[in-house]
Amino acid sequence: MIAVRRIAGKLGGLLLTLFLASVLVFFSRFLVPDDPVAFLLRGRKPSPEAVAQITAQYGLDLPPWQQYLIWVAGLLQGDLGRSLQYRQDVTVVLGERLPVTLGLVVMAGTMIAVVGLIAGAIAALHRGRLADRSILIGLTVLGAIPSFVGSIVLIAVFAVQLGWFPSFGSGEGFWDTVYHLVLPSIALAIVFVVLVGKVTRSSMIDQLDREHVEVAISRGIKRGTVIRRHVFRNAVGPILTVSGMLVAGLLVASSIVEAAFGLAGIGSLLVQSVDRLDFPVVQAIVLLVVTAFVLVNAVIDVLEPWIDPRSAAGAGAR
Repeated sequence: MIAVRRIAGKLGGLLLTLFLASVLVFFSRFLVPDDPVAFLLRGRKPSPEAVAQITAQYGLDLPPWQQYLIWVAGLLQGDLGRSLQYRQDVTVVLGERLPVTLGLVVMAGTMIAVVGLIAGAIAALHRGRLADRSILIGLTVLGAIPSFVGSIVLIAVFAVQLGWFPSFGSGEGFWDTVYHLVLPSIALAIVFVVLVGKVTRSSMIDQLDREHVEVAISRGIKRGTVIRRHVFRNAVGPILTVSGMLVAGLLVASSIVEAAFGLAGIGSLLVQSVDRLDFPVVQAIVLLVVTAFVLVNAVIDVLEPWIDPRSAAGAGAR
């Protein structure tokens, strides 16, 4: 029953968040001083009748609240509007770009999880020793490298000097795409590895200091078993929470990496659309990022009690 109430509460919060996000995303467009009709005309000077016709065609003559209701009704039916720049449905434009960004985010997320968890665990298990200090220094140095600087260094070393990886384009076919996304994924993962690594170290050290862990070790239980059952399992909650927060950051940061490596993803599309006042595309991408962030965090909140039963007990007690 507690689980059902918890899931219902999360679902209600998710829907409220998406509603508020849709309001902010849509009406923020009216804060931009430039007129989208001017972009559609592209410097031409048509008659007032032609301007009125274009304005009516895109619904720009309607009150903002009415435009919002039409937009939301379209979203609920899978219609994201029509791109002013490409003169195509936004779903078509995004459908051509989304696979590249998803591939980039999945590869970078895998690198972040593997490298961050291993580095954080090794540092925690060797607290205060050379390995711990070396990993902390390494993570601090990596955290100071912006994504665009990391992209330039990776291109200069591994693409230009060594020639191991391509420096431009998305590739064709599955394996060629994976090959092209190796360097962009590393560039995107660098900053986020630091966060996961430090949270993993801190969370595991907190568990290692707990009394039940010391008792388990004093009873002669193997150290590996104690770490796996009592330390890492209890430490995974904060790590999952941080990982969920990284989703939106990865999608937003992908715009920088995509621009550096010439990838045709939604990140670079967002930058181009903002520059060209293509509001339907901008609104769709921003809402997509918000939805992904909210969904991932809701799933993590729902799964956390099964991974760490103490959180469910705490929620029930409250």
